[in-house]
Amino acid sequence: MVRTLTWVLAGIILYTTLGLALRTRGLLPESVRLNGPLTTVHTQRGKVFLDRLARPRRFWRAYANFGVGITLVVMFGSLVLFLVSAYFSLKQPQPSALTKPENILAIPGVNQFLPLSMAPEIVAGMVLGLIVHEGGHGLMCRVEDIEIESMGLAFLTIVPLGAFVEPDEGSRAEASRGGQTRMFAAGVTNNFALALIALVLLIGPVSGAIAVADGVPVGGVYSGTPAATSGIGGGDVITSVGGVPVENESDLDARLDDVDRPAVEVGLKGGESVTVDREVIVVRSTQGAPVGVNTTITAVNGTAVRTETEFRDAVANRSVAVIETASGESVRTPIGASAVVGANSTLAGDAVDPEETIVVTAVDGRRIVTAADLQNRFEGVDPGTTVRVVGYVDGERRTFDVTVPEGGLEGLGLRTNDGTSGVVVTDFGIKPYPASLYLGILGGGGDGPSLLFAQRVYLLFVLPLAEPVGLLPYNFAGFSPTISSFYVTTGPLGVLGGGVFTLANLLFWTAWINIVLGQFNCIPALPLDGGHLLRSSVEAVVARLPVSRGRRLTTAITLGTSLLMIGVIVASIVIPEMLG
Repeated sequence: MVRTLTWVLAGIILYTTLGLALRTRGLLPESVRLNGPLTTVHTQRGKVFLDRLARPRRFWRAYANFGVGITLVVMFGSLVLFLVSAYFSLKQPQPSALTKPENILAIPGVNQFLPLSMAPEIVAGMVLGLIVHEGGHGLMCRVEDIEIESMGLAFLTIVPLGAFVEPDEGSRAEASRGGQTRMFAAGVTNNFALALIALVLLIGPVSGAIAVADGVPVGGVYSGTPAATSGIGGGDVITSVGGVPVENESDLDARLDDVDRPAVEVGLKGGESVTVDREVIVVRSTQGAPVGVNTTITAVNGTAVRTETEFRDAVANRSVAVIETASGESVRTPIGASAVVGANSTLAGDAVDPEETIVVTAVDGRRIVTAADLQNRFEGVDPGTTVRVVGYVDGERRTFDVTVPEGGLEGLGLRTNDGTSGVVVTDFGIKPYPASLYLGILGGGGDGPSLLFAQRVYLLFVLPLAEPVGLLPYNFAGFSPTISSFYVTTGPLGVLGGGVFTLANLLFWTAWINIVLGQFNCIPALPLDGGHLLRSSVEAVVARLPVSRGRRLTTAITLGTSLLMIGVIVASIVIPEMLG
């Protein structure tokens, strides 16, 4: 199957070929200029409007001066961020979704973090960002009496890439250094201002008009599990089990534990219901665990098990048990909490090799079955206390008398694996979607943590990237048709129905795109705004130094920093893909 990126590249080549043919034959209007796949549309319109808007010059200069301070801080932060990123790319080159070539392109449907379903809102946010960015440059040109040669829009084929304002170079050179600095910083300032307005509206009235629907939202299901076999999938909302309503994940777990028969009737949002025939299936398994992923466990020591409750009861009092599977395999294995012994662990040495796995079955005579049991057992132990740990290493029973250090289990140097004996099982198989948590982050009525506004802005920025950075189990790219099924509208804005979700998506992506545009343009590299601001800053410093060739020194520092930043950005993307 041809990848989406391949179709995009083919389209760019075709567009470029047709554009060159039209330009050669003189069929393009004078206002349209082509440079390969880049298209710019030039116009003289809008100058009169900018002249009128620029009349309160004192206000706009004060606004721009405030923006210069913000831009310089972000510019310095961008420099440090990219240098640190390049350092870790060289030290530990690990490829990830963030470094894939297609994810560098801000094209919905190609970039996996910009879903095609959100394309209208993403493009709208991008267009708004480009308009306010270049509008800021144009406005400050008129405030500082800098003539505008032309302005317009730039496209990558038909995709909006940027707006532009071309100041007259002679007029710009005659302007004061402060005037030029304010002009270059105005675009970034407008991007951040628009993002702030969008965030205030999103976090305030719009998110307040959204509530989590009753039931358990399903983000996905584990392959081959009873839920998947019964037809339950991502986007469904479980509203009842065995005829009893469930409002959240805790209700679902409790209700499944209460039902003592394998087959259970599950009600879904919309009124339909399905029968789930439960069985114990492994959904996660560590290296060296007794059974692998997708294994169906049928019995423990000859006792049949069909539910998680039956499995837990069967292994509760057995340090060693025989696990039987649907394939007919029988495995004798220790039953306890699986953990990897760190190199600096108290247990490492003659008894246990570093990085070896131990299955802990008891601590001071108390039975340990799961990783959670082991964590809880050490939480209440005072540092300096000596405890007896019983476990199995390579199937051999070992006993250790260890003194609990500061930090409890972590200080002891044990890295636990989830589940029992490194195996996580389920008798159902859904992956709940944390709808309430995401709504709380957005400022709605969910159960998200109490956050400062700056923290909320940071989380909103990383939500589309939450999964690869390990922050949250799912990326949140807005209220897509699937995700919006987990929510309902309420309050005065509830009369808009699904329009509330569209408005929320527009505000979310407008804020996100403008933060990205602002930060990107703050990178201290020409021809970006950050590069021009760097040059102005260097000029201001060099002018106070006793040097005879200040202009040459300014150019050397500016170009050197620009080349460094370009190299750093390329290295952060290319090195993980090449060496990881």
